[in-house]
Amino acid sequence: MKLERLRVQGVRCLRAVDLSLGDGLNVLIGANGAGKTSVLEAAYVLSHARSFRSGAREALLARGERRLAVYAEVRHAGGSARRLGLGRDGARWEARLDGEVVALGVLIGECAVTCFEPGSHGLMAGGAEERRQFLDWGVFHVEHGYLETWRRYQRALRQRNSLLRAGTPPDSALYAPWEQELGQHARAIDTLRADYLTALRPLLLAAAQTLLPELGMAELRYRRGWGEADDLAMQLAEQRGKDLGRGHTTAGAHRADWSLTFAAAPQREHLSRGQEKLAALACVLAQAELLAAQTGEWPIVCLDDLASELDAAHQATLVDLLAASSAQVLVTGTSMPESLRDRPHCLFHVEQGQVTRLL
Repeated sequence: MKLERLRVQGVRCLRAVDLSLGDGLNVLIGANGAGKTSVLEAAYVLSHARSFRSGAREALLARGERRLAVYAEVRHAGGSARRLGLGRDGARWEARLDGEVVALGVLIGECAVTCFEPGSHGLMAGGAEERRQFLDWGVFHVEHGYLETWRRYQRALRQRNSLLRAGTPPDSALYAPWEQELGQHARAIDTLRADYLTALRPLLLAAAQTLLPELGMAELRYRRGWGEADDLAMQLAEQRGKDLGRGHTTAGAHRADWSLTFAAAPQREHLSRGQEKLAALACVLAQAELLAAQTGEWPIVCLDDLASELDAAHQATLVDLLAASSAQVLVTGTSMPESLRDRPHCLFHVEQGQVTRLL
């Protein structure tokens, strides 16, 4: 999968940017605040309908602008080309594929972008929601029915939570239909998530061993979000009283989590910030490699502020790994990273929201 062209309007400081990108390594250099990261955000938005920066939904919109838009021409490994467009005027996204209005899920299914950036350590140190998003994105891109199952689960969850917030008595018959639906869809979600992690595990453990050999053997663990022995619908019926007191549903697929631990760091608190970053990078690389194995094409890989996030040795290791793949890579930095100087690349200079190709 390659981004052949990327056009951005109204994203942060990018008022009007139009880029033709190379198939392999693309390096964007410029001063801090010039707009380099915003180019990566624009590509990422096409694949996730959100920024990789936390709390950045409204901040994506350039100051003084009412609308933002991202347009891309994408070529798949088999040679087919698609035109993708995503715009937002107010709170709602409008998605277009080859000029036709489509559901948002259809659009993001056409473009896979993964990113390693300064906040990526949150996969290790942050809350479970970030890890679920990472997991669900991977499942979504290989299981096309997953999004609809997830949406039905979320609808049932909202209905049950509404009953709880309204103070509906625990013996009310209103709960049962939503609990049955939650149980049905939770089982399907759990099966797909567990299967995905089973496939991801050997790739992730290998990447972790390459990047963090000093920590010893790694282990990937998954918790589905409710009791292992109990049917979820039955468990929810039994804990209505407790959930009433809390005002929300405390068990289910929306409470799932996973963890990556090491022999020399059995708890995530044992990792230094640098080790958290490397562990997160192992996750990003493993997910990209698995997507390539399952779909026949690599996702677009974004590396934000590479030289600041990784030391020279790990930069070289990462570049070697990506060079051995067929991935298109977008890298940002205040200057050209030493690890990339001798690699074939396209070079862009970013200044005050304008992007100029140098090589």
